[in-house]
Amino acid sequence: MTRTVTDAWTVAAKDLRCEMRDRQVLNAAISFALVVLLMFSFTFDPNTNVEVRSLSGGLLWVVYLFAGVLVLNRSFARETTNDSLEALVAAPLSGESLFLGKTLASFVLILAVELISLPVFGIFYDISWVPRFGQLLPVFALGGWSFAAVGTTFGAVTARNRMRELMLPLLLFPVCLPALVACMSLTWAVFDPTAVTETGPWLRLLVGFDVIYTLLGMLVMEPILTSG
Repeated sequence: MTRTVTDAWTVAAKDLRCEMRDRQVLNAAISFALVVLLMFSFTFDPNTNVEVRSLSGGLLWVVYLFAGVLVLNRSFARETTNDSLEALVAAPLSGESLFLGKTLASFVLILAVELISLPVFGIFYDISWVPRFGQLLPVFALGGWSFAAVGTTFGAVTARNRMRELMLPLLLFPVCLPALVACMSLTWAVFDPTAVTETGPWLRLLVGFDVIYTLLGMLVMEPILTSG
């Protein structure tokens, strides 16, 4: 277990170092999120934020989902040049380590997009998010991990496909729908105290989703890569 965790940290650190060299994916994802938030801001009445609070969950998580796809598409795409993927498969790494490392790196980048775009959301839509940050952070973390875990698994499936940029969203969106709905409902409940929604069941669903797809990804990562 210790070896698995150590190898996972090594893979995650390698991916994050590669991203920090040029920041192409992170800059693209953040720019996309900010542009979409800016465009949506023109559709709301600036004199009231009641409507924004009621739509905040769906608005934020749709933006995060599409921005997350930009991050997840790059996770295995960078390994396809110069036969790097084959070298990674041949390395003395377990499938569990590779999955956890890739997922952790993607999770860090997705969480960065969420945290950077949240203050912009507060400015554009006149929403006070600072007093609610303690409630939002667990939702962002659990939601970001769910996207990263499922996206890493399907990223491995589509890694050798020339149409992976199209295939990954088609596979990712339907599977992530339960987690997406849970994140939307929990975020709505945080921003709108008058919302009549039970947060407990949604939180349990989100935690269960993360656990199931993390374990599943750890089990299937090695067969997926070696079968290619």
